[in-house]
Amino acid sequence: MIEKEVEEWIKQVCRAAGAEESFFQDFMVKLQNAPEIYKELFYFAYHQNFLCEYKIQGYSVVDIMVWQMDHFKAQLDRDNYAMKHNQNKMVLMAFDTFLNMEKENYPNRL
Repeated sequence: MIEKEVEEWIKQVCRAAGAEESFFQDFMVKLQNAPEIYKELFYFAYHQNFLCEYKIQGYSVVDIMVWQMDHFKAQLDRDNYAMKHNQNKMVLMAFDTFLNMEKENYPNRL
């Protein structure tokens, strides 16, 4: 069960990231079915740091962040600045990708 404070924190991060309500709802459903990732997100919400205990196919959520940053830099090279000043979006997208990796149990894609 997701604690109310964590749910509110996620909602605030979604707002700051410019995510729509449907994204928030979908994210919460995926999170409720992923207790290991919830533990990682819970830790991040309270410590603003990554726990990195849980891995999928050898990847932690920090590995996802690094992968995203590489793609983000490529987007900047193409004058796409949508995430330049939005750390909330980077964290949210990393956790969402991590949730999708677990849900779909897909092979190494990074």
